[in-house]
Amino acid sequence: MKKIFILLLLAITFISCKSTSSATVVSKKESKKENRSVVKNLIEKATDNIGAPYKAGGTTKSGFDCSGLVFTTFASENIKLPRPSYEQAKVGKIIKFGDAEKGDLIFFKTNNSKSINHVGLITEVNSNEIKFVHSSTSKGVIISSTKEPYYQNSFVQINRIVE
Repeated sequence: MKKIFILLLLAITFISCKSTSSATVVSKKESKKENRSVVKNLIEKATDNIGAPYKAGGTTKSGFDCSGLVFTTFASENIKLPRPSYEQAKVGKIIKFGDAEKGDLIFFKTNNSKSINHVGLITEVNSNEIKFVHSSTSKGVIISSTKEPYYQNSFVQINRIVE
């Protein structure tokens, strides 16, 4: 009986882990043109919130935290993401800095955190600079750059959600 309980517990653990980390978000059947439209809509939705204040746990224009902004933005295109940034970092495909595109997610470990604790949506990519919309604790929803030392020093990875 004890063995069955342990096996059942392990099975539940593996099933629940799999469901959060392997979300295939946008169907491969979508054409590149349709996906460009999705990316355009995501960027418009996120940047429409510029000026909204920071609010821990926030997911509305009255206040967003960083992952709440990303979560709500993707939900507007019927793309389901996990809520916390460290879980969002497990979705999609990790992309090299030089291969980043508009619509990708960019992740950071800020304030000497040992795990990912900040996320933004890439709005612009130049040769060695990425601009991204995010909700900062001090300024609310803004666009920042990887050229800023704070983000340069805390950059972790970029994930592609929409192929």
